[in-house]
Amino acid sequence: MHLRLISCFFIILNFMEYIGSQNASRGRRQRRMHPNVSQGCQGGCATCSDYNGCLSCKPRLFFVLERIGMKQIGVCLSSCPSGYYGTRYPDINKCTKCKVDCDTCFNKNFCTKCKSGFYLHLGKCLDSCPEGLEANNHTMECVSIVHCEASEWSPWSPCMKKGKTCGFKRGTETRVRDILQHPSAKGNLCPPTSETRTCIVQRKKCSKGERGKKGRERKRKKLNKEERKETSSSSDSKGLESSSETPDQQENKERQQQQKRRARDKQQKSVSVSTVH
Repeated sequence: MHLRLISCFFIILNFMEYIGSQNASRGRRQRRMHPNVSQGCQGGCATCSDYNGCLSCKPRLFFVLERIGMKQIGVCLSSCPSGYYGTRYPDINKCTKCKVDCDTCFNKNFCTKCKSGFYLHLGKCLDSCPEGLEANNHTMECVSIVHCEASEWSPWSPCMKKGKTCGFKRGTETRVRDILQHPSAKGNLCPPTSETRTCIVQRKKCSKGERGKKGRERKRKKLNKEERKETSSSSDSKGLESSSETPDQQENKERQQQQKRRARDKQQKSVSVSTVH
């Protein structure tokens, strides 16, 4: 009986030693395949591998896989890089890649910036904008079409002709308006900002300051015409009267004519002075 108990004891002891050796060899094999060196990890890693980089991250950091050649290396970052969005889970925080046409995104269904050649609209990246919108090539977004806006017309200006408001019957008057909003590329163009129309005024004489050069010239021509007329009439009558007049009468008549000529010359000089002023 005692011999049987002793043999059973040795059998159980040998079996336990065998199981221990199997566990030890399995642990060494696992350490060779996935060596856990978390105490020596850097860059925010909680656990890491010499071959795969970070396996898990410290709290509040995001885990992301970066491709280097043919393999991927795990890294831990405080925020996700461009082209990725972050998601927090109870056991891990990780970065997920955005859609192909997204440059940056808030989540997998909402893009915040599109890649070249696409326009952003309501979180989507489109190759052309919907009806009623137009593409802004500066911001690469679909924006509303802006039409031109103009102010109300100003009152009509006074009726004028060649810068004057008198001395004519038909002239022109003008009104203007300002552009309040310039249109976008597809917006309605701006209307004209000025209008001119023909106007009719009652004839009136210009005041002395408004007569101008033309009025003075007309007055000078009128005086010259009167002078020529008087000269021709006096020369005609002189031949008729010379036979009947005495020398004293002829001398007095010539003196009177000279006085008239001096008076006309004086009047002409006054007109020319006024022209200069």
